[in-house]
Amino acid sequence: MNLTNLSLRLSGYPIAAAKRKLQQLQAEVERDYSAYAEAKKAEILKHHLSKNSFYQDLAGKFTDWDSLPVLTKSDLQQPLKNRLALGFSEQNIHKHKTSGSSGNPFIFAKDKFAHALTWASIQDLYTGLGIDIRLPEARFYGIPKSGFEHYGERLKDVLSNRYRFPIFNASSENFENFIRHFKTKKYGYLNGYTSSLVLFARFLAEKGVVLKEICPSLTHCIVTAEILFPDDLKLLENQFGIPVINEYGASETGIIAIGNARSKLQIDNRLIFVEILDEHNRSVPEGVLGKIVITALFNKAHPFIRYEIGDLGALNYKDDLPVLSKLEGRMGDYALLPDGKKIPALAFYYVTKEIINDTGAVKEFKINQSQPDTFEILYVADHVFAESEIQKLKQAMLHYFGQDVTIRVERKTHLDRSTRGKLKQFTRSF
Repeated sequence: MNLTNLSLRLSGYPIAAAKRKLQQLQAEVERDYSAYAEAKKAEILKHHLSKNSFYQDLAGKFTDWDSLPVLTKSDLQQPLKNRLALGFSEQNIHKHKTSGSSGNPFIFAKDKFAHALTWASIQDLYTGLGIDIRLPEARFYGIPKSGFEHYGERLKDVLSNRYRFPIFNASSENFENFIRHFKTKKYGYLNGYTSSLVLFARFLAEKGVVLKEICPSLTHCIVTAEILFPDDLKLLENQFGIPVINEYGASETGIIAIGNARSKLQIDNRLIFVEILDEHNRSVPEGVLGKIVITALFNKAHPFIRYEIGDLGALNYKDDLPVLSKLEGRMGDYALLPDGKKIPALAFYYVTKEIINDTGAVKEFKINQSQPDTFEILYVADHVFAESEIQKLKQAMLHYFGQDVTIRVERKTHLDRSTRGKLKQFTRSF
């Protein structure tokens, strides 16, 4: 048993039983997914309707699954004890806090078997993609700088067979240290925030280094938590020399979907039911973009039934199983122009990135909208943009918006990230 599984078992999480259960669930999904999904949805709904007063009040009167309310993050911003099902307390659950990337953080819970199932599934999904989880993980995430939380994260890393590379420092000296580390250690795979891995890959490109050549044990790179652009995918593949896996998940549920970054993402249909709904909470046709709504099929401590995760995506079907065919950022990420027109943030990321990449020396960028007619583009680069480069950027943005706006461009030494290291590339402050 590896250290992760041993630590889970010693903490009271039945990982061995969860692995056996997962095999059973996989067989049921393969036999008849539609019947499986309907049965598990009915079971978790019946459980929380009978044992959870919070969900009873929320559900109210309904006639069928589609008439159930869509649960939002704001619904859950109340004391955890109010939301727990009968028989659960803070003494017999796994308690966790969301990342807060949506601006609505809250504490939630899983029963211990559901948490063990999540870990069993993560290991199974990684193994199914060819990742050898026995080899150490090179982890590109943030970490608290000091104190109890810092050492707590370091202990988790040891128990999880991973080493954490500090991503808040994007200096050449720090990246040179990364290279020395990869030359002396055998890592199985990379795992981290997209923007941090892209920064490291750009440094490798400048040095003419392919990571696989100095660390032959590497087999895969997993990107997570941030949108992966096509040009960044190509960069990662070239400079790491290994396949790139795109992982989409949430702290509330674990992995939602995962797969090769150049293909549709496999949903973890064993543990999660995914719906794509329009703004009126009605199902959209296959392949149509809408808001992602998930149901955790085995969390008996806390209801995540028709839970609005806050992202946009689309579903298609492959071999009668739903797959995530599109993933396009958060629902609230849009620019609001003076005439009321909404511009999805993801759309002009592409335009901005294309223009900025033409300069050849830009590491990162971030767009802030402070007023309907005012945008600020912050960037980290080896040199200050020439006036011609700034004008090219302004003209492209102005052409795209189709109306007069003020665009300010400022070079920074670094861009602010969340305490966990995630870079939010677009913000609107009104």
